[in-house]
Amino acid sequence: MKEIKQIYYNDSGTSFYWRKENEIVIDKIQLIFRETGFYFNKQELELFKNCIEESFLLNNSCEDCKLKNHCTKFLLKTPCSQIDLAVSMEELNAVKDLVEGTLFKINLDDYLYGVGMN
Repeated sequence: MKEIKQIYYNDSGTSFYWRKENEIVIDKIQLIFRETGFYFNKQELELFKNCIEESFLLNNSCEDCKLKNHCTKFLLKTPCSQIDLAVSMEELNAVKDLVEGTLFKINLDDYLYGVGMN
């Protein structure tokens, strides 16, 4: 897999940068969740994180439910206004981890190889 540089992954998906002519293209992040791929810049990935947080607030009714996070799906908005994802609470947790882990790793690398370098 020399044509990509992986950023982060979990059981539900992965994120990576594409390589073009042996150079890593860092202005866009490929995020694969289940069978859906998104090609976001960092700002759009931050917007997606906000959509996920909003979805948690709107759909946080599983606490007293017997099916607890495994039942019906609801729509998760994305930064692409034409695309919503049908997800369960379990899947919402997975995509949240994927997006937050990706942003953490990007911010860490930005610091280590940017501002934090002596």
